[in-house]
Amino acid sequence: MDVEKEDVMKAFYRLLHPRPAVLVTCVDREGKPNAIAISWITPVARDPPTVAICVAKKRYSHGLIKETGEFVVNVPSAELAEAVHYCGSVSGRDVPDKIAKAGLTAKPAKVVRAPIIEECPAHLECRVKQVIDCGSHDIFVAEVVMAYADPKAFREGLWDLEAVRPLLHAGGNIYSKPEPAFKVEKPS
Repeated sequence: MDVEKEDVMKAFYRLLHPRPAVLVTCVDREGKPNAIAISWITPVARDPPTVAICVAKKRYSHGLIKETGEFVVNVPSAELAEAVHYCGSVSGRDVPDKIAKAGLTAKPAKVVRAPIIEECPAHLECRVKQVIDCGSHDIFVAEVVMAYADPKAFREGLWDLEAVRPLLHAGGNIYSKPEPAFKVEKPS
C-alpha cells in the first residue's frame, strides 16, 4: 500500500534521531564550570582522534567553548535522563552551579580545564581545532586528547549494553535507550 509522505521540513533534523545524548562540560576563563546537553555530536576521524559538536550560537556554553577552546564530552547512562534534560533546559547564565543543581558531580579532568561529570560512565576530553559557522549553530571540530570509560560499561571497544544503556535523545523531552545488542551475520 502506497502512502504519501508528509512534508516535515520544520523538523528535518529529527529524522536523524534518536541520537546519543551527551553532557558537554566547559569552563569560563576563571574556571567556573557549566554543562550543556547535546545530541548533535559525531566522530569525525580516528587519526587524529576527532569529534564534532554543534552548538547554537545563542547558548551560554557556545561562548565558553569558543573562548577557552576546550570541552569534555561526558557520555551518560539512561539513568541520568532527568539530569541531562535539566542541563539542556536551563542556562548557566541564569543558574549558577547548574551541574550540582542537576544532582551531578563535577570532578577535575585529566588534561583539559573543563571538568568531567563523575556519574557518567565515559569521557572524551577535547581541544577545539576548528570552528565552522553554519548559521544558527557553529560546529566545533575538536581533537580528543584523552578518552576513558568504566571498564564494566565499555569492553573491548564496545558498550556492554547489558551493563549500561547510553542515553538517546528522540526530541524535546523524549528519550530512549538502546535495546540489548545483537549480531548480524556476514552474507554468505
